[in-house]
Amino acid sequence: MEKIKIDLEEGKKVYFISDTHLGIGGSLRTIEKEKKVVAWLDEMRPTCAALVMCGDIFDFWYEWKKVVPRGYIRLMAAIARYTDSGIPVYFFTGNHDMWSNNYMIEHLSVIQYHDPVEFEISGRRFLVGHGDGLGPGDHKFKAMKALFKNKVARWMFSHLLHPDWAVGIADYFSRRSRTATGSGDKIYMGDDKEWLYLFCRDTLSSGDKYDYFVFGHRHLLIDKTLEGGSRYVNLGDWITYDSYGVWDGKNFEVKHYPDL
Repeated sequence: MEKIKIDLEEGKKVYFISDTHLGIGGSLRTIEKEKKVVAWLDEMRPTCAALVMCGDIFDFWYEWKKVVPRGYIRLMAAIARYTDSGIPVYFFTGNHDMWSNNYMIEHLSVIQYHDPVEFEISGRRFLVGHGDGLGPGDHKFKAMKALFKNKVARWMFSHLLHPDWAVGIADYFSRRSRTATGSGDKIYMGDDKEWLYLFCRDTLSSGDKYDYFVFGHRHLLIDKTLEGGSRYVNLGDWITYDSYGVWDGKNFEVKHYPDL
């Protein structure tokens, strides 16, 4: 597994954000939320050593050879301000934006990953990703993800549907999703059933030692202590919590924007 090493300078921090789901609720709601996310990005930039975006930033994202979904100009510009000023932006794809290929790599200079990656930040080990498909259970979702990642299925989606139709279908299913309707079970299921917690526990049991596991996907604010003092932190979302994570070299905190 690749390891990313970051040594923080005095006063600098690493910021984590996940599950903004830009695109839910139509263009007006998306623009309103996008402005808020961009305000947060601009406020954090002076103290940011690295920005880690942990997936589902978009509620739907698909890249054709020469076409990408319209909108999100403010967000793209804010990310460009980071990378143009030398601040690395790590973008982990989630289950809603897993079809991100090289557009943001080429045009925004982001560093993109589709699977969890290890960070070493100021001597502490982090395992970071979106969190989808990890741990035991959730076989229906894992089968769906395998279909979505299938090269033949992607070729058919890209070549047999006009982008207007493709995005329209995606928007339809997005509006009916548990994320959009609020009908999802956003309750911690317990240590014996919460599959991301079980993934963290099993990873430690296998001999891989991390100080922090940082994920999104569950749309919950979770901070659980594991064996040896390791912590599993779930970043919540920007649907209910407007939450983000920050590591200052000594402490990891989950905060809300704007801070209350």
